[in-house]
Amino acid sequence: MNRRSTLLLASIAVLAASSCRAPAPPPEPDQPSTEVAATHTPPPDYPLEQACSDIGGTVLMQVVVGPEGRATEVGILESSGVPELDRAAEAGVRAWEFRPATRRGQPVSQTIQVPMNFTPTPESELCLEREQRQVDQL
Repeated sequence: MNRRSTLLLASIAVLAASSCRAPAPPPEPDQPSTEVAATHTPPPDYPLEQACSDIGGTVLMQVVVGPEGRATEVGILESSGVPELDRAAEAGVRAWEFRPATRRGQPVSQTIQVPMNFTPTPESELCLEREQRQVDQL
């Protein structure tokens, strides 16, 4: 066999081997992206002193929700002006559970803004009990 025949046979062998490969799988259909969604949002613990003293406010937080569906970072964008309420809001949102955002079907981190409102309830049962205890101590 001469050199030319050998090269021709080698080329044919390469072409034959490459045509035996399984075809590439079709690309996965585009999966729509989803946004983060809160799934379990228990109210924060309202500091009793502020609630019973008719002190309320709104805390606006920037929250990074990780792929596991939990707040991984929480920052205060707008304070209520009451440090105790700000701390309660931050602790409250850290206890929340979320359905994480997805991209191409995979969970990803997403940053959202969460307002937390504190509406005072001085007439609540807890406040009335607290007032009664204070009167009884006098």
